[in-house]
Amino acid sequence: MDSTFWDLNVSSPRNLEGSARAIPGEPFPLDGARASRALRIQQVSLLGNGFPLGIIPSFGPTAHKELGSFALQTLLLRPETANWWLGLIGQFRPKKLISSIKAEFSNGGEWELPGFKDVAKHFLDKSLYSLGLSSQLALSPSSSIMLSTEGHGERKGRRHKMMLFQKLPNHDITLEAAWPELFIDHKGQYWDVPESISLDLSSLVSKSGLRYRFGLHKNSGHPQALDANNGEAPLALLPGLCAKAAFSYEKGRDFWRQKEKEEDVMVKTDRGLFWRPSYDERLKEPHSAISGIIGGTCAAWFGGSESLVAAASREDEEISLNAKKRSPLSADLFGSVCYTFQHGNFRKPYGDLTRVDTRLDICSASAFARRVLNGLKRSSANSAENPVSSPRLNLIFQQQIAGPIVFRVDSRVLLDSSSGRRGPHVEDFIYSLSYSLRLLQSGKVVAWYSPKRKEGMIELRVFEF
Repeated sequence: MDSTFWDLNVSSPRNLEGSARAIPGEPFPLDGARASRALRIQQVSLLGNGFPLGIIPSFGPTAHKELGSFALQTLLLRPETANWWLGLIGQFRPKKLISSIKAEFSNGGEWELPGFKDVAKHFLDKSLYSLGLSSQLALSPSSSIMLSTEGHGERKGRRHKMMLFQKLPNHDITLEAAWPELFIDHKGQYWDVPESISLDLSSLVSKSGLRYRFGLHKNSGHPQALDANNGEAPLALLPGLCAKAAFSYEKGRDFWRQKEKEEDVMVKTDRGLFWRPSYDERLKEPHSAISGIIGGTCAAWFGGSESLVAAASREDEEISLNAKKRSPLSADLFGSVCYTFQHGNFRKPYGDLTRVDTRLDICSASAFARRVLNGLKRSSANSAENPVSSPRLNLIFQQQIAGPIVFRVDSRVLLDSSSGRRGPHVEDFIYSLSYSLRLLQSGKVVAWYSPKRKEGMIELRVFEF
């Protein structure tokens, strides 16, 4: 249900915030791609304790090829009080600097070495550096406000963001605004929306499995592609005001489950009894289970038609007007069915965890029904226009390597033809290695890489699958 709104975060090294928004109305992101709930600046603060000099690497291409994809991040400053903190994060891309210094030495004569000033000037190149400033203030035990801004030396302008969070007994209220906001589509392409404002009311998951959500979202300005892209901007990012409501109902059942007992976590040695819990609280019980979720959304768009016409008439962008028609009213259903099998308790040093999760997603029931009714020949063309018309199979495989280290593969299989290819094929996949932190009960340091996006980074995730 969260992927039908504008605030679902996908991990990304493209900005210092460490995430980009998924685009509503597109296929659900991979589970392994979802960003950590912890703020990036908080992650860097904690991860820095385990890295030399507190420097954390990341990997992501930029529009300027000479800068390279490799980057180093570190926390430069973090003063704090009981209800307030301020953090300054810095990023450095070393490839251009190394190449420039090499060129200085190669351009000099056989007995000539470049002067100190010639070398030092390359360190002052602002395109090598990025800085981000974040601050959070707790207004009360249940509410807080966060402000952040960041600038990249190789780009013009800055990114600004504000978030106000209010926690109620059974609901969460969030107000967010960004100038601009970074989005990522299902093809791995990035879009900047000049202004994005959201107000959401979300219920907590009840014991019955029912959850609902209401939201208002406003886009201003025409979305710009960050990379070279002649495609059309996604409809959900075009200017306008959208009011949306959604609900979901989830139910699960165990075929079998081995409950953890007290004697399972107590280890007897020559020195006596020791407590040895699972490396991860959420992976402590072997089981086989099936679960399902069904939900619906309805949305109403206001305004934005004038901006669509203006965008379609631009000469420097290949955008067709007929492809930009957006329905002012829409309603749809979505659903998923998941089967999980886990072997092992994830307590022993070796061979104590093998887990497979298989989930079938239907992102849009109406688009899927139209595809079936239209027949196979016409459905191929419709699939290119509407990416959610085909069901997708998500596969997650996890295997313990040694101790708290787990290898994981997330993959998404499109159960149809795409780009002229017939039959099911892998649409996206992500590799990752995680190191579980037993003291956090269900916390882990995750290093992931996406071959499709050619991006990778290291994150801290707590109580997240």
